[in-house]
Amino acid sequence: MTKRIILISLIFMFALGIGCRSAVVKNINNQPMTLNGTPSMQQVEKAIISAGAGLGWLIKSESPGNLTGTLALRTHVATVDIKHTKTDYSINYKDSKNLEYDGTNIHSNYNAWVDNLSKAINAQLAAL
Repeated sequence: MTKRIILISLIFMFALGIGCRSAVVKNINNQPMTLNGTPSMQQVEKAIISAGAGLGWLIKSESPGNLTGTLALRTHVATVDIKHTKTDYSINYKDSKNLEYDGTNIHSNYNAWVDNLSKAINAQLAAL
């Protein structure tokens, strides 16, 4: 019985450790676009919005070349600024809730979400 309690305690402590992972906030700056042709700013914006929507991001246009993306999963919320031209884009941290952001570090899932968004944007842009 004592071994069972120790095993359960170790599993519980390990699970808590996994949930507390943090990493330096990842920003993507001036990511070059792989394009077929020369799309308009509106086409690039639509591609970014579509890429985000496929992953659950709500992306809104703030002004030409400036978008805001929000991803809400369970109690976690991440908000990013997405700036773009006809040839490159940037994704930068803007705000978050329940991701333990301390000014430098954030829950490591945030970086995975940003990476996935960037990959989806690249795929949408390549299809233009």
